[in-house]
Amino acid sequence: MPLNDADGNQSAMTTLYDVPADELIEAAAVELAEEDAIEAPDWAEFTKTGIDRELPPEQDDFWQRRAASVLRKVATDGPVGVGTLRTAYGKSKGGTNRYQVRPPHKTDASGNIIRTILQQLEAVGYVEAAGGEGRRVSADGRAFLDDLAGEVMEDLDRPDLERYA
Repeated sequence: MPLNDADGNQSAMTTLYDVPADELIEAAAVELAEEDAIEAPDWAEFTKTGIDRELPPEQDDFWQRRAASVLRKVATDGPVGVGTLRTAYGKSKGGTNRYQVRPPHKTDASGNIIRTILQQLEAVGYVEAAGGEGRRVSADGRAFLDDLAGEVMEDLDRPDLERYA
């Protein structure tokens, strides 16, 4: 849909669907960290991300990355609840990480991590409750993601995405 930019020229609006997910999540994680909107609780450095994991995550910015990923997933799939997100972030496990000897069994991700992130995103105003259906992205959250998508699209140097610019 063509829109007018600041100079009055018509340009296409870039949405979160137009850019690669990994690039958008990376940019959103950086932006959330700069805003200090989302901060990891004290217990997060000791917590595994699911029962199928043996150790907590080693990334310094894990909490912001997961929050950005949850925000994007709520925006694309919403309204979604904690149970749906636990299933989406879970994986299959076949024994320990060293010895994959059992048939794979699907395990869910940590519900406390996802629930806490959703509560933080709701406090910031990016996510809102959907009245018994879970949570959906708010207008502010959609604008946040779409603005980031526009910035990511400008920074990308990929010829296969030129048609979206």
